[in-house]
Amino acid sequence: MNRRFSLHRLAFAAAPLALTGCSQAPSYDVMGSLFPAWLVCIVLGIALAVITRWVLVRARIALVFPVLVYPCLAAAITFAIWLIFYQ
Repeated sequence: MNRRFSLHRLAFAAAPLALTGCSQAPSYDVMGSLFPAWLVCIVLGIALAVITRWVLVRARIALVFPVLVYPCLAAAITFAIWLIFYQ
């Protein structure tokens, strides 16, 4: 019981340290409504993946597993946009 009590005290003491990194979330004001920045990054990532697919189709480059490649490409572009603009 004493060990359990000490774990609760430790968690209670560490909680403010976990919350110190919180700040205002990046967001965009669109006609009075705030949209989170991660949503904008996802939309741009998907749009750029669709454009990349169009370029690959026009260049007649066939992919072995397009079902895996395009979602991974969209995710990679999304993460890159987030890192470039928000980190």
